[in-house]
Amino acid sequence: MEIRTLRYFLETAREGNMTRAAERLAVSQSTLSKQLKLLEEELGKKLFIRHSFSIELTEEGMLLRKHTEDLLSMADKILEEFRSLDDILGGDLYFGCAESFLICYLARMLKICKEQYPGLRYHISSGDTEQVTEKLDKGLLDFGIIVEQPNPDKYHALAFPEADRWALVMPEHCELAKKEKIVFEDLLGLPLYCSAQSVKADLPRWCGDRVNELRFEGSFRLAYNASVFVREGLGYYLTLDKLVDVSPGSGLTSRPLYPLLETPMYLIWRKYQVFTPIAERFLAVARQEFLSV
Repeated sequence: MEIRTLRYFLETAREGNMTRAAERLAVSQSTLSKQLKLLEEELGKKLFIRHSFSIELTEEGMLLRKHTEDLLSMADKILEEFRSLDDILGGDLYFGCAESFLICYLARMLKICKEQYPGLRYHISSGDTEQVTEKLDKGLLDFGIIVEQPNPDKYHALAFPEADRWALVMPEHCELAKKEKIVFEDLLGLPLYCSAQSVKADLPRWCGDRVNELRFEGSFRLAYNASVFVREGLGYYLTLDKLVDVSPGSGLTSRPLYPLLETPMYLIWRKYQVFTPIAERFLAVARQEFLSV
């Protein structure tokens, strides 16, 4: 199974049309069709259902697409790493990041690196701890930034100089907006939103087993989406402070939880990871910046 053939397969799956895929790949349609047939024969499974003007994936094709995207991302990353070994002024860095106001530290460190190494190119993807560590474990990322205690058996970690504080986001004119801080009893009976990860890992540190008394209307991985639901009066959002726009005119406001609930943030990377030169340089900048704060 060749990388080139997998690229043919993935482009065809994305386009859903053999002609368009052949044009994007700059090959003839007959060449593309032949390569896909050979791939089906090699795997012993039918990957496409062919219609008059389109194609669709079979269940086996959908399974292959899922793995192919990761495989090709890995192949591209390997090529980039080898090309960057002799690049003393740049290279590519891949980060997976949790949502947090503290991402400003990453932005500052990348700015410093860009000034020192103008050829640096960075790629940022967002996700919760599970999504970030999954990609990190597969080698698709150089670094992860998570808001959960990292597994010391798998990762090295640097703690960010600050921690995120928790707050309740609400419509600006609701009754709770009259309070200066939110205690557990204020939340009882309210329709609440929170990330599934935080319901398990963060809120129990604040209210213990009483987290089961709270009424969660739904869960969100993206703060913006949750804020829209709050603005429409569907519920209240438990989240890290400063993630949601609560400025005048936003229709929203927030109040801190009491007692104070904080979540630390970590820059992590795999143990025994072999870094490219630019990754080594970034890590040196990160260590220096975190120690100097």
